[in-house]
Amino acid sequence: MGTATDQMGYAPVNGLEVYYEIHGTGQPLVLLHGGLGATETLGELLPLLATTRQVIAVDLQAHGRTADIDRPLSFEAMADDLSALLQYLRIAQADVMGYSLGGSVAVRIAIQHPAVVRKLVVVSTAYKREGWYPESLAAMAQLGADTAEMIKQSPIYETYARIAPRPEDWPLLVTKVGDLLRRDYDWSNEVAAITAPTLLMFGDADSVRVAHTVEFFGLLGGGKRDVGWDGSGMSDARLAILPGVTHYNIYSSPVLVNMVTPFLDAPLPERR
Repeated sequence: MGTATDQMGYAPVNGLEVYYEIHGTGQPLVLLHGGLGATETLGELLPLLATTRQVIAVDLQAHGRTADIDRPLSFEAMADDLSALLQYLRIAQADVMGYSLGGSVAVRIAIQHPAVVRKLVVVSTAYKREGWYPESLAAMAQLGADTAEMIKQSPIYETYARIAPRPEDWPLLVTKVGDLLRRDYDWSNEVAAITAPTLLMFGDADSVRVAHTVEFFGLLGGGKRDVGWDGSGMSDARLAILPGVTHYNIYSSPVLVNMVTPFLDAPLPERR
């Protein structure tokens, strides 16, 4: 089921040694994990997607096997890292799929480097900070050195401690992620200018407000009108809200792959 790793390595980009793995063959798909996670935390999602395409899984700055550098975490910088990684791998264009923090990085690469993104899949993230529920924002605000010790009881830390080049950097990672998530942002205008066909995916019990998901869809041109009996008025954007799914288990939902695969396999729409 595409579980074999065809290639793995470290790419020297922007002062980082970015860890990546390549699984399967076919149309390239960059796959991005969530905050504090790593490629290894994606579970069965990676091998399932790799059955029909070439999946390039990446450990973002300070995450997993990618060692940190003296640079704050930012969605913009990590998007630049990905663009440089694709150039290093000699991949001119790829589909890009990201979850949570990785979803925000995926949005930014479509904004900052539109030519390299063929199709975009955004899973459980917001285009502006107030798109998250207040409870989610409160949890983000608490991330720091103190909470890093508490999170050591979780499986996500066990993975980090096992694979990170410097496991002692865990408190620094949690602090940097907290600093990133406390930063205000609003990408409304830039999202509205995204040209890549985009699939938005959320759980109906997600950490992102359901109303925000509809606003996100609208910025991409979706949900504006009755598209007509022949579908001729349909936009290039797609929205999926998965029932009985939370922010924390959406990437392990079998429904996710069943929706992502046909979206990626569909022919590119004609430019209008």
